[in-house]
Amino acid sequence: MKLYRGLPPTVFALGWISFFTDLSSEMIYPLLPVFLSTVIGAGAVGLGLMEGLAEATASLVKLFSGYFTDKTGKRKPFIVVGYGLAGLVRPLIGLAFHLPMVVVLRFLDRFGKGIRSAPRDALIADVTPPDQLGAAYGFHRAMDHAGSVVGPLVALLLLGFGFTLRQVFLFAVLPAMVVMVIAVWRVEERPHAKLKPVPRLSGAWQTFNPRFRTFLGAIGIFSLGNASDAFLLLALADAKVPTHWLVVLWAAHNALKMVVSAWSGRLSDRVGRLRLIVLGWFLYGLMYLGFGWVQTLLPMCVLFIAYGVVFGLTEPCQKALTADFGEAHARGRRFGFFNAVMGLAALPASLLFGWLWTAFGKPYAFAAGAGLAWSAAALCLWRLPFDRYNEARPS
Repeated sequence: MKLYRGLPPTVFALGWISFFTDLSSEMIYPLLPVFLSTVIGAGAVGLGLMEGLAEATASLVKLFSGYFTDKTGKRKPFIVVGYGLAGLVRPLIGLAFHLPMVVVLRFLDRFGKGIRSAPRDALIADVTPPDQLGAAYGFHRAMDHAGSVVGPLVALLLLGFGFTLRQVFLFAVLPAMVVMVIAVWRVEERPHAKLKPVPRLSGAWQTFNPRFRTFLGAIGIFSLGNASDAFLLLALADAKVPTHWLVVLWAAHNALKMVVSAWSGRLSDRVGRLRLIVLGWFLYGLMYLGFGWVQTLLPMCVLFIAYGVVFGLTEPCQKALTADFGEAHARGRRFGFFNAVMGLAALPASLLFGWLWTAFGKPYAFAAGAGLAWSAAALCLWRLPFDRYNEARPS
């Protein structure tokens, strides 16, 4: 915590909310492919459909929640409702007996995420000095990933005590209850003046900085190749990684994400965001090629853990750069569009990946993802400046 001394109390509260939310979520998520395949009987295409629909829905909701948080001038109500809905429905996956029921619950979970995400990210920017934005988002992402470390380990402990997958999922309601206590009592709204009338959502795109629109284009290209991480877990299963190893590997993967996020966010305040984003996308392509061609157990495990570097580098920087572009009264809309572009690409990305895997094989699916990541990096290199002091300024 010494690294983040001086950050506003609301940033710390939102960090702990993310910790307990991910603790709850990651008690379920790394076990979900196994649950679907062994208990429900769904395959790669069904998994891709479920994850794509869930993330695409969340993204559309983020677009509207970003608009309405700017229009109302409020952040906290969206945060409380969004976390509350997700925390209520997520553990109910343990009661599902067929794929459509899992899809509905996953849909509602992501719907809650859609409600909260843009207002939460905007609130972090509202309360944080501009020269600490990278550190604030780095802290938030680090706490998010810390929850992703603890959650699978808690799930593994419960499985070790003889609880079933369904029972482990139901236990996830406990950290979700802690989230609501923090959200209601520790998150403080910071009123922000609406400097201009909020334009209609349909016209918001034209009000954005041209460089921000280019950045969103690069995000969209990358996201088309960024299929659900559930496919990575499926690749591990194909490499004969034991089921109980999946939980440990998922925790180690997120531990590396946590460490790199904490470092990269603060570093981006000094050297700029885009350098780290492009580096992360380049590494993503290399690692995706590795996932496609590596077949043996130990190298696959090492690659999966190392994959955490990619999102540790990029996630805080992408959010901080989104906050950098433009004025404070439009932050909700910018984060809404940022999240919507990423998530709307999730459905075609996951469906395409699942189809390529089924029709041509795993190497071709991962190679397509690598090519799209490198295309996004190339667009940034071609069209966006890398000067720390002007990368977010209007052209």
